[in-house]
Amino acid sequence: MTELALPGQLRTAFLRWALVLVPATLMLGFGASLFVASGPGNPWFDDLIKPAIYPPPAVFGIMWSIFYAMMGLSLALIASARGAAGRGVAIAVFAMQFVTNLAWSPVFFGAHQITGALIIIAVLDVLVIITIVLFRKIRPLAAWLLVPYLAWVLFATALNYEFLRANPDADGRMNSGAVTRVVI
Repeated sequence: MTELALPGQLRTAFLRWALVLVPATLMLGFGASLFVASGPGNPWFDDLIKPAIYPPPAVFGIMWSIFYAMMGLSLALIASARGAAGRGVAIAVFAMQFVTNLAWSPVFFGAHQITGALIIIAVLDVLVIITIVLFRKIRPLAAWLLVPYLAWVLFATALNYEFLRANPDADGRMNSGAVTRVVI
């Protein structure tokens, strides 16, 4: 390619990608949690001892909304960098970290595997760091948009560990111990 894109063309390409990727990231992120009862209201989770660092439940929805939107914008910056060296690998690693992110809730809340979820989130930590490094080589702003997400995931790793420490007997327990009443 011997021609350079004009700034207006670059903005238009970014906007097109952002209009697709931000809603897609939000929908996939929140859609994954619909398949398992996550957070308060899940009887197994409600019975767990909450660590001291556990924030109010409303914080999670607010923060994940912000992070999924920032992830979509970051990915749009990379997707619109057509012809950039390493773009394909960066997008592939982003996809791997995103799938790993989506796998955490079903393992923690659905399968009640606190240890399994801790392993998944540790892998996620590494994949997010690799994604940031790869994105930085293409568009530094795309990398910076993921830094708050990394901080949150590292906090979530510590929180997952604290849940395991406070609830070793709940790891893998499929019921809450509550009695189910059946009326005939």
